[in-house]
Amino acid sequence: MAYSTKRRFMAGAVCPRCSQMDSIVVYNLDGKDFRECVKCDFKEEMRLNIATSELDTRVNHKPDHETVQVINILPLDSSDKK
Repeated sequence: MAYSTKRRFMAGAVCPRCSQMDSIVVYNLDGKDFRECVKCDFKEEMRLNIATSELDTRVNHKPDHETVQVINILPLDSSDKK
């Protein structure tokens, strides 16, 4: 995710160093995303993992093996023939 080169405040974000709320700004500099606190000297490059996979649930989970239903057709007895 590339942020704008213009600094923008992140609403509700808390600084990991000074614990001040609403003091974190995010911006992009030379193709890298940064976050920094305006109240202390905290600055960090943000490395986001974009390639995330969907969590397995009972809806999207594919079983390791497919269930196959087997139907046995028994021959008719000679007394049942018409």
